[in-house]
Parts: sequence; C-alpha cells; structure tokens
Amino acid sequence: MTVIVTRNTYPRHSWALEQAGIPPLLARLYAARGIRSREEVDTQFEGLLAPDLLKGAAEAAVLLADAIAAGQRLLIVADYDCDGATACAVGLRALRGFGARVDYLVPNRFETGYGLSPEVVRLAAAHAGGKPDLIITVDNGIASLEGVMEASRLGIATLITDHHLPGESLPAAAAIVNPNQHGCAFPSKSIAGVGVMFYVMLALRAELRRRDWFSAPRPEPRLADLLDLVALGTVADVVALDRNNRILVAQGLARIRAGRMQPGLAALFRVAGRDPARAGTFDLGFALGPRLNAAGRLADMSLGIECLSTDDPARALNIVQQLDAFNRERREIETAMREDAELLLEGLAADDRASLTLFDPTWHQGVIGILAGRVKEKFHRPTFAFARGQEGELKGSGRSIPGLHLRDALDHVSKRHPDLLLRFGGHAAAAGLTLREADLPRFETAFEETAQSLLAPVDRQRTLETDGPLESGYFSLESARLIQQAVWGQGFPQPLFSDRFEVESQRLLKERHLKLTLRKGASRLDAIWFNACATTASQIEAAFRLDINEFGGRQSVQLIVEHCTPLPV
Repeated sequence: MTVIVTRNTYPRHSWALEQAGIPPLLARLYAARGIRSREEVDTQFEGLLAPDLLKGAAEAAVLLADAIAAGQRLLIVADYDCDGATACAVGLRALRGFGARVDYLVPNRFETGYGLSPEVVRLAAAHAGGKPDLIITVDNGIASLEGVMEASRLGIATLITDHHLPGESLPAAAAIVNPNQHGCAFPSKSIAGVGVMFYVMLALRAELRRRDWFSAPRPEPRLADLLDLVALGTVADVVALDRNNRILVAQGLARIRAGRMQPGLAALFRVAGRDPARAGTFDLGFALGPRLNAAGRLADMSLGIECLSTDDPARALNIVQQLDAFNRERREIETAMREDAELLLEGLAADDRASLTLFDPTWHQGVIGILAGRVKEKFHRPTFAFARGQEGELKGSGRSIPGLHLRDALDHVSKRHPDLLLRFGGHAAAAGLTLREADLPRFETAFEETAQSLLAPVDRQRTLETDGPLESGYFSLESARLIQQAVWGQGFPQPLFSDRFEVESQRLLKERHLKLTLRKGASRLDAIWFNACATTASQIEAAFRLDINEFGGRQSVQLIVEHCTPLPV
C-alpha cells in the first residue's frame, strides 16, 4: 500500500523567496525543499565550489601538467556507464585541448568487469597507441588496490579520479581525487564521476596558467564548453542534486538550449525526438542517458565515448543510430526479464520480507541493474538481481530504498560472512557484487537478515511525498514551462502534486496506458497514467506532475499521474 504525504510548505520561507523575486509557485516548491535564500537557487557559474577544496586536485594537476610538458602518453580508463563515458569524453576533450597525448580504454563488462583490475592494466600496457606513462581512471579506481600495484610493477603511474565510497585502504596511486576520501573538505560529496573529472581539468588549467603554458599558437581551451557533458553524466548517474550539482546541470542545460553542445549530444536529441531548445533534466535522464548506457549494457561503451568525443556531426549521428538500436534491444530483453521476475515473485511473500533476491540463469548481465530497480519500485524492498558471470560466478546488481544504505549493508554482510562476497562496491542507493553461484542461497539469507536488522517497519511502508494540491490558477502552460525550466532530480525532487478528482471519462490506450479526463471544481483536465493496465474508480486521489502535451503542433496542459487511490463514492 502506498501512502500519499504532503511536504511541509514553510510559508515564511516561501514568502521570503517571493520577496527576493522568485515566482510564487517556484518559491513554494523551493521552500518545501529546504531552500531559504535566493542564493541557494542561483545557478551562475561563479557560484561553483572552488577546485582547491577538492583533496588531491592540486597534486593531480601538477602530475598531469608535468606529463603533458614531458610529452608522456596518457590513458584514460573509464567506467562503462553514462557517467564514465561522459567523464572520459570530458578528459579526452580537455586534455587534447591542453596539448596532451591521450587515449582511452574502457573495460568490457562481460570480459574484464568493473574497475582498474590487474587484467585491465595489462590491457592498457599493450594498448595500440603504446604503453602509457600515466593511467587516469574516471568514475572508478578507488577500490583498485591490486590494479594500481600492477601498474606500478609495469612502470605506469596512476591518477585515480572517482566518486564512489572508498574502502578501508586506498590504492597506492600517485594522486587520488575523490570527494569521499578521508580528509577531503569538498562539501559536495555527491558529485558524479564526470564532475570530479571536470574539476580536475579546472585545476589543471589553473596549473598550466601558472606555468604560462598558453600562448597564441596554443590557445587556452574553454572548459565551460564541456558542461553539456557534465550535465548529462550528472543527471544520468542519479546523484543527489545539491547546489553545486544543480549549478553544473543548469549551466549545461543553458548551453544545450542555446544550441552550444557537442555533436554527439545534438545527435542524441535528434534520434530521441527531443527538442534541445526546451531541454530539461527529464531529457538527459530518460532520453539521452539510456541510449548511451545501452552500449555499456549490451556491447562496448567505446561506441558511446566515440559518440561524445567526435567533432564530426555525421559520424555522431551514425553512432547514435547504432546506440538507438542497442537501446531498443535492451528494452526487449528487459521486458522478457521482467516477465521472468514476475513468475519468481509469485512464489515469494514479498510483503513479509525485508529484501528481495532474484536470479535466473538466462538473465542478461547488462540489464540486471534495471530489473532490480523496477522490482524495487514495485515492491519497495531493497532488491538484488543476479546473472551468470564467468567460471561459476554470479554478478549481482542491487537497488535500495530510503533507510538502507546498500553498500554499508553489503559491508555488514561481508564482515559477518568473510568468505561470501568475492567483490562488492557502490553507494547508498545502488551497489554491485560478485559471488560464487553455489553461495547464492547463503547470500539471500544473509542479506535478508541484514535488511531485517537495519530496516525499521516504517521504512518498509512506501510513502509518496508530494507538494499537495496545485492551485487552480497554476494549471497552465506557463506554470508547466516554469517548472520544466528549473533543475530537479535526485535529492531535489521534481514537483509532484496531489489532489482529489472526479473521473469524467477514461479509456485504455493499447492496453498499456490509461487516458483520463478529470474534473476539479469547474476545471476539466486531461491526464494520462502510463503503464496502468486497468481503469480506475469514478472518484480518486491522484499524485500527478504538471506536463505539456504536444499533438498536431498544438500544446496543452496534461497531468502525468504517478499514483492513484480509488475513493469511496
């Protein structure tokens, strides 16, 4: 059962924001999200945190500047998701702009797995571009103790840039930049991997300026031109949008709306059928991000990195068409896996459990994270989905709910059962692990015991937090556009309203979506409830988003229903 609750509105803070010039609707929404001053929603570039607050950034800048000056070979080792691909593209574009000799390598999910493993280091040493002098990790590496040791053995220096939570020991790299490492005062602990790399490039530019590196024949590159990539990686990685992240995303969106974006992003917008002039976080998270991620899930993220790093619009479009085909294939695989999961869940009393662990030998390793997320959303339980890996191993991907930090939960399991998890990592909301297939029943029991001990009963009750009723005067295109132009996302949720309505009419579209006409007082409102397979009652309480529907060149207000509770007549 889902309980709809309303956020506190804080009228005094809302009034203060209005007095500071913020439109009343946004003032109410911002105040409910803890905003107390206009400065907190100011997204000017000058408001970004300074790079020198990021521990290790200055050392990384010196390391890179020395390597560039010496003409050394640099190799970026990326992660195979959208955050890793955008971080890699930021590094490639910036370092080449600085005059570096740089190439990249992205591990294959199915062959070498995640991170800078010793095997990946040996692949790097044999790179077609030549053995690198310096490996730079992006969006990975903080747990790569053995990989860094292997690099050292092969005479390759390492620079780790990452944002994942570190373990008890850090790799013996030449420099480490990670806002979550001990002693780092950088306030934005939720910055994405692409944001960390962007900050390292800012620090490097400052170091090169100190060395008088730039001149007329070697002009200084504009790092702000890379903010479209930073925005995409930040939103797609679903990190919390604190103020610093909101600035990064807002600045990237401003450039996209003005048409100042990389050819790869322009091609992604085109193939996704989205208008970049009206780009919002929804486009980045649900239209562009999945197409890029599809390459890493089903094949090789090199395709995604090439898409983001090419300056040739025709090549970018060709690559995006391939990415789009991967994404369609991913959807078909996901649909089949969801049907399998439904069958497995029929044998489980999900409501009586604190966690869910699912496995099918036919499942695709690249899609289990999406499946875990879908099941978690449906049952409101921390969920791990497993697929077969190599040599009797299972790869697991997990998604969690508020109240249970998933990486900490795995750490708890590991300490109580030291021989159970072969590898694990992640953060509060998502994590991955590897174990022996024969140990799956032990893991299911251990994870359930951990979830039982850490999750309070109230945490297992799904609550839908909304902004309450929307005043009738705000059911307008102007209000919908105002909301769409702001930056919303993880930790700064998109406005979701709730109210009681009379259902005037309803019909199923293709047996998958419910199209409704709702009445509230004198207002008649169009609404749609996606993935609703049945009609609802004549009186309802609905949680909804204010949206714009476009049909035949005409725009109209539409409510996107997220949840619906029938009311007694």
